[in-house]
Amino acid sequence: MPGPPQQAPTSAAFFDLDKTIIAGSSALAFSRPFRSHGLIGRRAVLRSVYAQLMLLLAGADADTMDMLRQRITALCAGWEVEQVRSIVAETLHEIVEPLIYAEAVELIGRHQAAGEEVVVLSASGVEVVEPIAALVEADRCFATRMAVRNGRYTGEIDYYCYGEHKAEAAREIAAERGYDMAHCWAYSDSITDLPLLAAVGHPTAVNPDKGLRREAEERGWPVLTFADPVALGSRLKVARPATLAAVGAGAVALAGAGWTMRRSRQRHRR
Repeated sequence: MPGPPQQAPTSAAFFDLDKTIIAGSSALAFSRPFRSHGLIGRRAVLRSVYAQLMLLLAGADADTMDMLRQRITALCAGWEVEQVRSIVAETLHEIVEPLIYAEAVELIGRHQAAGEEVVVLSASGVEVVEPIAALVEADRCFATRMAVRNGRYTGEIDYYCYGEHKAEAAREIAAERGYDMAHCWAYSDSITDLPLLAAVGHPTAVNPDKGLRREAEERGWPVLTFADPVALGSRLKVARPATLAAVGAGAVALAGAGWTMRRSRQRHRR
């Protein structure tokens, strides 16, 4: 027998991706498989690892995001779009699953259970964002689109889903679907998403950088801390030894980076 008809969503919950749904940068997460397929060299991988640490430790301010945007678009010039999509599809579970916050998945599920559409808005490329949004069972996503000619990236951007553009995308979705923005939700970690958060009636800072934390405190916005990406495998029904090994390796790497930075600060104080 068919089940009861599903009701149309009554509002939307807009989620940033990096450091809100996943622990790190989605644009930089695939550096190693891109290198193994000959798309980038070792020096580019090292630079992306450094940029990843900067995002984790300092937050993605406007200058950092602009620097990453310029480097990534220049790096991608000439790549075949279908090859990129194929690499992302092949390595998605291994690379991304250990990074996804279990708290984010639970929150997405609660919004959908309440009859609210879940939309991922990200400055990363659509080729990366779409599979991740599908993995966490979001209803739709908006992301940056690189310019393409003859099946290859040109090194230019057609649409940059960043800053005020994210707020515009949210308003367009709300107008299209008949949502009242005062009844919508938004989640982000970055001060660069302040326009999006200010556009909805229920803004929430998740793992906020210094700028956003200050704004959230001044405006009385809720602040959430997501810190549990390890328990996600069973929730997504894809638990593999390789994934658990990747989690362990990532934890060791971050712990080592933190120890090195502490030692550096101690030497600097001396």
